[in-house]
Amino acid sequence: MCDPTVPDLVLSNADIITLDPARPRAQVVSIRSGKVLGIGQNRELKKFACGKPKIIDCRGKTIVPGFIDAHLHLSSFAETLVTVNVGPHNDVRSISDIQSKIRKLSRNLPSGRWIRCGGYNEFYLKEKRHPTRWDLDLATSAHPIKLTHRTGHAHVLNTLALKLSGISRETSDPDGGLIERDISTGEPTGLLYGMGDFLSESVPPLDSHQLEHGIKLANRQLLSLGITSIQDASSRNDSERWEMFERWKAQGYLEPRVSMMLGVKGFRDYQSNDSPVKGDESYLRIGGVKIILDETTGRLNPPQRELNELVSTIHESGFQAAIHAIEETSIEAACTAIECALQRSPRSDHRHRIEHCSVCPPPLSKRLCSLGIMVVTQPSFLYCNGDRYLDTVPRLQLRHLYPIATLMENGVQVAGSSDCPIGPANPLIGIYSAISRRSETGKAVLVKEGITPLDALRMYTDCAAKTTFEEKVKGSITPGKLADLAVLSADPTKVPIHEIKNIQVEMTVLNGEVMWDRNGLTNNPLFQI
Repeated sequence: MCDPTVPDLVLSNADIITLDPARPRAQVVSIRSGKVLGIGQNRELKKFACGKPKIIDCRGKTIVPGFIDAHLHLSSFAETLVTVNVGPHNDVRSISDIQSKIRKLSRNLPSGRWIRCGGYNEFYLKEKRHPTRWDLDLATSAHPIKLTHRTGHAHVLNTLALKLSGISRETSDPDGGLIERDISTGEPTGLLYGMGDFLSESVPPLDSHQLEHGIKLANRQLLSLGITSIQDASSRNDSERWEMFERWKAQGYLEPRVSMMLGVKGFRDYQSNDSPVKGDESYLRIGGVKIILDETTGRLNPPQRELNELVSTIHESGFQAAIHAIEETSIEAACTAIECALQRSPRSDHRHRIEHCSVCPPPLSKRLCSLGIMVVTQPSFLYCNGDRYLDTVPRLQLRHLYPIATLMENGVQVAGSSDCPIGPANPLIGIYSAISRRSETGKAVLVKEGITPLDALRMYTDCAAKTTFEEKVKGSITPGKLADLAVLSADPTKVPIHEIKNIQVEMTVLNGEVMWDRNGLTNNPLFQI
């Protein structure tokens, strides 16, 4: 019989940030059967000699709990890895650059084959505007084109794509969507806002081979960044998407743990079918219900009364509502809906969530706290978009932009995420941004809202675990919790702030197994079986 006190793996000679207040620092962590067995100091290493586990010398590197990305879009991320990216980091500085990339791609494609490209950012284009259908027609008129904005909430179609999608001068704006039109003729310009669901009905998805290849690439990138758990926040998640996740898991294409939110339609189907979730929920589980609440058309969508009913239904079903709300008015509306649900059916520790919470004055942050609402936000947007925020966000909104420190001071639990592919998946860029409040060019964005390195680290570990009620099994390096760890090249709580964004993940451990090893730490064990 195996001795349950003998570890399978020991990581030694490390600077361990446990995020466990009972024992915040250590040098050694021992692991058995996918869980943390114990933590201690280097002098205690000799007690493991008789059991002869594999012992890896971490050479003074820093170990933190595996990072948890509390809000990303995996399929969209995978798609960006196998399609053309026309963002500013890919030498795209003008609409003609976008045209050149599309034109080059079209030469090797049969006529009629859809072209997908994305990531464009009009702020960094020379023309300082969105492309139009006519711009895209100059790249190719023989292929339908879907060009996706960096946010994923706007798309540009060329003339052929508009025709195939059934969009013309006579087409009415769909609920929650907006078709931009030429002022003089009424013709669609090709720019569509909030019409992702509409387009999903007419634009064919990536074929399964392309998507699976993208998932494999995304998987490797996530592990290389120390990310051991993700929360997929697609509003189109349903039973079909669940089956895809199950398949990717079974085939080994996707290794980080997944909590999949349901979209509103997926939630309603789930309720009516009452399908049981099978398998190991520590690897794949159903999360909250994603609601898109926006003001794309100039009015709240869904309207307040409809939102109240929807949130109450989710709440009374025992689920979390995860409400996409960016501006003050939509955050207020989300609070009202959650308050209504709690009045109808009181429940403590519901952990309903606001996703993004971009513009939030102090009184609103106090209201969030009083209602027990968690916030899942994206500090890395300050790094990637800070220059644009400073240039375009009205002053009254700018002074309350991503107010992470104020939210925390008012008692709101705040988790970190990337919203990848809208933002970079790297949690260390998010941690750096939450501390420094600096854009990529070094400009300050409301520096008073910066937080401590330890609080920033918690956003991507134990606070993110709390958003899915999993803090008892992950989020800190504590005996009995899952052995999900990231080994870093430096300690983010000790290095100069500007160096945090350059910290590398040396090794990623998931369920007690080394899944990523950048520089061969595993090739230099002290001793092994």
